[in-house]
Amino acid sequence: MPSELSAEDLAAVLGTTSEPLLVDVREPDEVAAWSLPRVLNIPLGQLGARLDEVPQGRPVVTVCASGNRSRRAAELLKAAGRDVANLTGGMAAWAQVYDTADLEVGEVTVSQVRRRGKGCLSYLVGAGGEAFVVDPSLDSDVYLQAAEQKGWRVTRVFDTHLHADHLSGAAALARLTGASLHLNPADSFRFDFVPLSPDDRFSLPGGTAVSVAVMHTPGHTEGSCMFFVGDSAVLSGDTIFVDGVGRPDLAERAQEFAGNLHRSLEEHLPRLADDVTVLPAHYGDNVTVVPRRPVSAQLGELRRDLAPLSMQAEDFVAWATSRLSERPPNYMAIVRANMGAVDVPAEELRSLETGPNRCSA
Repeated sequence: MPSELSAEDLAAVLGTTSEPLLVDVREPDEVAAWSLPRVLNIPLGQLGARLDEVPQGRPVVTVCASGNRSRRAAELLKAAGRDVANLTGGMAAWAQVYDTADLEVGEVTVSQVRRRGKGCLSYLVGAGGEAFVVDPSLDSDVYLQAAEQKGWRVTRVFDTHLHADHLSGAAALARLTGASLHLNPADSFRFDFVPLSPDDRFSLPGGTAVSVAVMHTPGHTEGSCMFFVGDSAVLSGDTIFVDGVGRPDLAERAQEFAGNLHRSLEEHLPRLADDVTVLPAHYGDNVTVVPRRPVSAQLGELRRDLAPLSMQAEDFVAWATSRLSERPPNYMAIVRANMGAVDVPAEELRSLETGPNRCSA
């Protein structure tokens, strides 16, 4: 029988020199909708006739939706002499994988929590026994365990904006920990929170040199914010990514929001130094995630590599509204859940958010 590989163990080798060849045996439409990075797609029914496409001498991991088709594929490949393992639980298991990568910013540790199957990035920002959590997903235990390992107590929870492609865990995490919940009232929420204001600063133990400052950057949503950690790192939410900028069409007002996003970028980015580290809330399919290395970029690199950052307003709006991809599945239902407009517990809505990140333009 072929061996089994857990989704967590796969995450530990993706992006390294030990990365295996991933053979996804689902149908092409399934793979197009959502897949692991850099997969070779050979549907199970075609695999016997296409064995020569799977090279000898390189470890192979077979992938499907739940691990059943891929197990049969692994058996076939093993019989053909390949070094093969089956991804246990398939894409369903991959959807639950988290890992972390730390960045030291002066006296502060920023721990990036990566939800690998979704392309979501959230953060614990900690110092002196306390931590803030930014953009948490529903899996509160991930953040509680990460904080405990660092010796931190979660005292504040933030969302950078009203999320549309995944369910927010901010309100639940705040309830669990007794932390205060901070949101921008420019986005609509129907539950209690502490309103954010431009230039709010929230200090961790250590004084003003260890703090988080808020910058309002409407565009992706009306309430989008970026949070600064000291003077050298910015949690950029969905305003700017390492591979693009936030899409402006999730509120059905693409022209208006694209103009807002351009103004936000034009107003705020020139004030920041090239060596500021940008830590976004998402990453796309073309970004290689490396174990223990945060998904990030220096702002100077993004100024050089991202064409939208140098566009004039008219060109930016035309660009941003002409190349938008398929919207996140169930995004209106997710928005309603995140704003507190439904009575169903978020845990019961998990199926709404299955699939990749689609918040980048």
